[in-house]
Amino acid sequence: MLEKILEKIKEYQTIVIHRHMRPDPDALGSQVGLQRVLQKNFPEKTVKITGYTEPNLAWLAQMEAVADEDYQGALVIVTDTANQARIDDKRYDQGDFLIKIDHHPNDEVYGDLSWVNTSASSCSEMIAQLAFDMGLELDADIAYLLYAGIIGDTGRFLYPATSAKTFEIVAKLRQYEFDFAGLSRQMESVDYSVAKLIGYVYDHLEVDENGAARVLLSQNLLRKFGIGDADTSFIVGVPGRVNTVKSWGIFVEQPDGSYRVRLRSKFLPINEIAKRHHGGGHPLASGANSYSIEENEQIYQELKQVAADASE
Repeated sequence: MLEKILEKIKEYQTIVIHRHMRPDPDALGSQVGLQRVLQKNFPEKTVKITGYTEPNLAWLAQMEAVADEDYQGALVIVTDTANQARIDDKRYDQGDFLIKIDHHPNDEVYGDLSWVNTSASSCSEMIAQLAFDMGLELDADIAYLLYAGIIGDTGRFLYPATSAKTFEIVAKLRQYEFDFAGLSRQMESVDYSVAKLIGYVYDHLEVDENGAARVLLSQNLLRKFGIGDADTSFIVGVPGRVNTVKSWGIFVEQPDGSYRVRLRSKFLPINEIAKRHHGGGHPLASGANSYSIEENEQIYQELKQVAADASE
């Protein structure tokens, strides 16, 4: 598969790389890391990245302007995106050939060529593997981006998807001179407003007798703390630090009255719940969408049922 991907890369003069909406470090690390790998090894090619520049991650990467005509006869690569609905910039299907590179469950097959590895810790790990296995050159900036994506999706190597292969690849990336300690500090740092929100989550976390937990963050609350939806990503793991919590949902109200639902679990699969509610993701880390308080309650009841079944 890696040989086929490299053959397609060599075949095209223009390459446009996409990733999912509301990017996290792995989405950016894999997207921009791949761009930099290709620019370094194929300097004669035009390689562009597109999508929304997430303000909270602008220190890691910023997007570029891509014109409609750039897609004419181009190779398009989508990284870290399981389904087409979540691809940022809907022009991804305007190129000549489409490649999907992803590590999520392959519930929606798309693209002319697809490389999906659900055993990989992150898509950034996959891009690093592609580079190392195919003998492509890296530099410190590329290693920085891919390392950021890996530690972002592994929770600093705490999550079960972290494998021996992950550490093998990270060891190779660490041979390049970049400030890995500074990167970790940057990813751990939060604004004081977010720190206060963390306190709110602990104070208002609802936990049932089997370890299913939830907290709701309303628009009024977000305005009170002076933060936006993107800032809530910093508190996703907070409930899991409570030893009695097994799985949890964070319900974030959107300006239109719907809810973004972040589902997480320590060991109980919750991605099927997400699929039933307009979402999906990994077994222990998924996202869903709710369109009413009643649907919020339904999602929490399903979360509680999963915890109850595991306690029997």
